Order: sequence, then structure tokens, then C-alpha cells
Amino acid sequence: MSFAAPIARPDAPLARCNPVAKLAAGLALSFALLATLDPVAPAIALALELAVLPLFGIRYSDLLRRAAPILFAALGVVLTLVVFAADRSGTVLVHIGPIVVTTGILASALGLSLRLLAISLPGIMIFASTDPTDLANALVQNTRAPARFAIGALAAFRLMPLLGYEWRMLSLARRARGVDAGRNPFAAIKIFSSTTFALLVGAIRRGTRLATAMDARGFDSGVPRTIARPQRFGPADWLLIAAAAAVGAVAIGASVILGTFDPLLS
Repeated sequence: MSFAAPIARPDAPLARCNPVAKLAAGLALSFALLATLDPVAPAIALALELAVLPLFGIRYSDLLRRAAPILFAALGVVLTLVVFAADRSGTVLVHIGPIVVTTGILASALGLSLRLLAISLPGIMIFASTDPTDLANALVQNTRAPARFAIGALAAFRLMPLLGYEWRMLSLARRARGVDAGRNPFAAIKIFSSTTFALLVGAIRRGTRLATAMDARGFDSGVPRTIARPQRFGPADWLLIAAAAAVGAVAIGASVILGTFDPLLS
């Protein structure tokens, strides 16, 4: 199964919503969470997002596999702040050599990691419950996006699984030639950098060939294109956007009432 492929049940209530409505709902919630640095608002939003996950037709086990990189990133944020944060205000909880863990550091780390999870989770839910072709059609029909942009985005989304396949092929080819880091972390970083560069070069070459092929097939001819899958924007889609904005407002309001609201631009 492709990492980018939809995994939700297509008959789930929110999975049937218009792709543009789901994108707008995710953006509305994300913008609300970007207004504060405190941990209360993203914690409330994250709890509500997990509560409505079954309505998208996504199982929690599947979400855990999809969100594993985000979880590691959140853990990295916590560890980085604990080790390198300059502000050590608050009560000292742990003091081991040069590492001093205080309540202020934990509050900042918790707020940033929870906000990362709360902002990333809607995107995972949206793309796990949306067919890429429906998304491209909805962008053209409902947002009047240029067909060249929408079809190009669709092609890029379809080619994403190839990156993982090529990464494995490059790694196996290097290993077959005896290029292996073993237990040397510096050699591993060097191999990772060179493999990433090779993957980037291959992606650029493929994108150039794809763009040339699309132009040769008339994707930039300017002739209006027909629609095979009509994407309707109904009351349920507006309700989804309003519900997402309400979740963001509730999260921010709760942090203000509890006195933990920490504005980003203060």
C-alpha cells in the first residue's frame, strides 16, 4: 500500500465531503492554532480531532502508522528544547550536569509539540480520506484553479510513491557496491546526504520529462476541458468548515479562560 494512498472507508460521513471543503476546514483550524503558543489550545484541538477520526473512516492504527514521522518530529522538538533552550525559567525539575530541565522549558516544549501534532493531524486525515483525482477535479471546479496546476499537482501526488521505491533501489545498489555505513554515524550521514541528492536529481529529471509529455498531449492548449467527475459543494461541506472554525475558536477560548493564552505575536 502506498504511503500517500487513501486509506479511509469511502462511505464514511466526512470522507464523502468535498475535497476543497476538507482543505478549507483544515486550514481554518490550523490558522487558529497558529495564534497561540500555549499547550492548552492544541491539546483541546487534538482531542477533538481524534474524537472525529472515525467519521473520516480512518482507523486509529492506520493513523498511527501514517503519523509516525510527525510523532518522531514532536519528540525531537521536546528533546531539542530540553537540551538547547536558553530560557531556563521556572522550577527546576531535573539537573544532570549541563542539562537543566525546568517547568518553563517543559511548558514550551509541550506547547510546540502539541501544536505540531494538532496542525499536522488534519492534513493526514484529509489526504487519507481523499482520492487525488477528486481533489484535482474539485480544485478546478470549486476554486477555479488552472487545469494545468491541478493536473500537475495530481501527477506529482501520483508519483510520490516512486520516491520511496527509488530510495530503496538506491540504497540496495550502494550496498551491493560495498557502500555501507555500518555503525559509523558520520558515514551514515554522508551516505544519507548523497542518496538524497541522487533522489532529488532523479525527481527533477522525471518532472521535466512529465512536463514535456503533458505539453505534447495538449494540457496547456487553452481549450476548456470537460469534467468526468462533478464535485458538488453542498450544505454539509459548509457545515464542516464552520465546525472546524468552531473547534479552533473553542480551543483558543478555553486557553483564554484558563489564563494560559500565549499569543504568538506579543
